[in-house]
Amino acid sequence: MRKTKTTLILAVFVLASLVHLYAADTQCVWTGVEKIVAVGDIHGDYKAFIKILKGTGLIDKELHWTGRKTHLVQIGDVMDRGDYAKEILDLLMKLEKEAEEAGGKVHMLIGNHEELNITGLILNRGDDEFTARQLVSFLPDGYREKQVKKFREMLGDNPTKKTGLDSSLDSDLMPFWENMLNKLRTNRRHPARREYMNNFNKTYGKWILQQNAVIKINNIIFVHGGISEKFSKWGLKKINNRLRVELEDLRRAAMNSTRPQIQNFQRQIVWNPNGPYWYRDFATTDQDDFKENVDRILKNLNAEYMVIAHTPRVIKTKEDMKLFQGRIWIIDTGISELYRKRMGGRLSALIINKGKFDVWGLNNEK
Repeated sequence: MRKTKTTLILAVFVLASLVHLYAADTQCVWTGVEKIVAVGDIHGDYKAFIKILKGTGLIDKELHWTGRKTHLVQIGDVMDRGDYAKEILDLLMKLEKEAEEAGGKVHMLIGNHEELNITGLILNRGDDEFTARQLVSFLPDGYREKQVKKFREMLGDNPTKKTGLDSSLDSDLMPFWENMLNKLRTNRRHPARREYMNNFNKTYGKWILQQNAVIKINNIIFVHGGISEKFSKWGLKKINNRLRVELEDLRRAAMNSTRPQIQNFQRQIVWNPNGPYWYRDFATTDQDDFKENVDRILKNLNAEYMVIAHTPRVIKTKEDMKLFQGRIWIIDTGISELYRKRMGGRLSALIINKGKFDVWGLNNEK
């Protein structure tokens, strides 16, 4: 009994200290926004993302913001399945500053794949979930170059004149990195695991946790997976703050190889299948049976529409993106190269201009 009481007191103290990190309450509601461009799951496809941003008039040839007061919403899942998550994050961080200066806004929402990388669980997944190039791109320069040097010396190769990430991504090195990735998936003590976790979380994980999981612009909710009826009663600020607290606890634990302070039974959002970036009921439930649920959820959120992603669908027309009589819009159209090859996905963006919904890309971009 005493041990349980002590654990609960410690948990309350930890929660209080983590909440302090976000005492300013990150803004999650905007009104009076004339134009919104929302983009679904990118999954490491930098070229596709650039094509969408240029096609919707948000960036120029030099990749600088030209969207003026537009709000760009990247709805989560930048990470994994493709090779170029780092390049996408770097671009979003740059555009965030440029858009702010122009009176616009860049929102990157937290998706389930961002959670998987912050917590390190992605390193336990196989197949095409996590690529060797993504591993290499987030390893610290010093560690990466040391591994390359050792490998080349073992082969008797002459050292390359290239430096930095480029020198580590030569085609002859990829089998070496693939082998390392296979080893660290089964060996929880492999040094590359900690190098990846620390370096990713030091900059990128920290920045991601400054973002929201759910936002409201005008009368529209944007969220990666969806909002269940239970969470719709919480309010956006509570959802976002609680999620950041739980993920920050796990981020610190991953970086320091320590146990999280918030125990599993005390977590309310992270890894929850009904949480905002794992929820799938809007995309998978019969629309006639679930219509009243949708009405109640949107009423609780004081919103007319919700834009979601997370569940890739074969979408050929604007009408295919509309669910529940146009109150729910699903924008995961299989944008990444992996899904374009696997299921005939298409590049797309949802454009909301003065309250009117339109779609860029479906008819002519593959």
